[in-house]
Amino acid sequence: MATGLDAVIRKYAVKNAIDYGKASPGSVLGRVLGSHPEAKADMKALNSAIARTIEEVNKLDRAALEAEYSEHQEEFDKLEKKKADESVPKFVLEGAVKGDFATRYAPAPNGYMHLGHAKAALMASEFARIYDGKIFLYFDDTNPEKDRQEYVDAMKRDLAWLGIKFDHEYYASDNVEKVYDATRELIAKGRAYVCECEAEGMSKDRYEGRECEHRSRSAKENEELFARMLNHKIEEGGAIVRFKGDMASQNTAMRDPTILRIKNDAHYRQGTKYSVWPTYDINTPIMDSLHGVTDVIRSKEFELRDELAAAILDAMGMRRPRIHSESRLVIKNNVTHKRELNKLIEENILTGWDDPRLVTISALRRRGIRPEAIREFVLRFGMSKTDSKVGIEMLLAENRKVVDATARRIYYVEDPVRLDIDGFEGRLVELKLHPTADLGSRDYRVNGTVYVSKRDADAMKEGIQVRLKNLADVEITGRGKAISAKLSRGEQGGIVQWVPADDHLECTIMVPENPLDDEGKLRSDSMKTSSGYVEGYAKTLKKGDVVQFERFGFCVLDSERPMRFIFISN
Repeated sequence: MATGLDAVIRKYAVKNAIDYGKASPGSVLGRVLGSHPEAKADMKALNSAIARTIEEVNKLDRAALEAEYSEHQEEFDKLEKKKADESVPKFVLEGAVKGDFATRYAPAPNGYMHLGHAKAALMASEFARIYDGKIFLYFDDTNPEKDRQEYVDAMKRDLAWLGIKFDHEYYASDNVEKVYDATRELIAKGRAYVCECEAEGMSKDRYEGRECEHRSRSAKENEELFARMLNHKIEEGGAIVRFKGDMASQNTAMRDPTILRIKNDAHYRQGTKYSVWPTYDINTPIMDSLHGVTDVIRSKEFELRDELAAAILDAMGMRRPRIHSESRLVIKNNVTHKRELNKLIEENILTGWDDPRLVTISALRRRGIRPEAIREFVLRFGMSKTDSKVGIEMLLAENRKVVDATARRIYYVEDPVRLDIDGFEGRLVELKLHPTADLGSRDYRVNGTVYVSKRDADAMKEGIQVRLKNLADVEITGRGKAISAKLSRGEQGGIVQWVPADDHLECTIMVPENPLDDEGKLRSDSMKTSSGYVEGYAKTLKKGDVVQFERFGFCVLDSERPMRFIFISN
């Protein structure tokens, strides 16, 4: 087996381990044969080399894996981008007309935005720009049980942070009367009826394609029952309004779906003004038509409901917008379902919607991910019906490109150990804040005692040479509770970060990782902590500032007192 092919195997094994926690033989074999088909000539030797390499790679800790992966990061990023670029045309909507275009972003305010929602919002915004049109913010807030002002405020804050500007904002709950009018018209036309079946029986009938006994009621009876619903004469769960579709349709969405139901919970915006609330199926098509939306961009999971939306608008004689389906964006090993998130937060397993392990927009903002990075990341997938399931590493790589030029470089030592330099005369040391950008510098008066990290200290055996970065070359002369050293003019040793003994601050660093393992189970070790000393310059930082701790990684200041950072990425 050639050395060159061994290196290829190693590269793909590391990539596979980074993506999935552990490298697997089948995945690595596929990648190797894809790039080096000639290796098929000796499959026995190839499989043996892959097994040997995978065993080595799977023994590496995360830090070692990431360090090795960083050597190939640019190559893999280019391959991922090329793959995305070669998908279906990224920014074309069939039938859309430049200058006569209006779309909307339509969140339900029952949780916090995550990356998948950001993709939908940014795609809609991008198409509004491309087609010289408008984008509306439409809150689909007709579930008083779950919708909250807190979520509306959070979404508006997140959308503004992402840089999306809307031409108009409106709420479904402000338009309930219009849906009531539409429902009366559908009843009068024989296209809607009031159903009093129990939920379980109705669900079974719909599944089996069997018509409800109430379907044949007269328009007059349905009008009277609907009035009783509106006048609080029927209890919650006692009746619903259903659209008369086609119970024999292969599309189950067309089998007389619920379009209004009774919910007595007080609404965050309307209070107790209404108790009969429209569902998404009637509310959204009507709102889109009334508000002049020409093009709807939504997840392909709603495709079965496209036929229903068209049927409702046709029954009303209302204009149909064009509907364009796009794929979902799924982040591997993370939690996005609102019900699961709420449960984990209530059980104190997660600290909140902005827990830095999550991919909610508030969590990403707290973790130091920049909106430009999120925009570039989500737009690379374009319009496609193939779901994208990717690791958070791709977003982190995009973020590195954004923050690298402006992140100040400063020193941090983990688990600090004192190092005394014999014969060192006090001197003023000037340290640049960035290796290439003109971000200035900081000065320290150093008097012969510094702190180094325990990891570096453990490698300092008596007699070895060490270079304290931008300070001095020293030779280790002794070890105890502190390390003793003397100035050296000999061969340069390994380069070590340090902080001044009399100008540093204590700090902790939260190190978030994916909250789920590859089997979808919660990880008990998904939040790690590093503690140590950071150089005194950190006193000038403000909450939200991103820095690079040299040889540790990019971090964002999360709290000034006590001083706490969050690790972003290497």
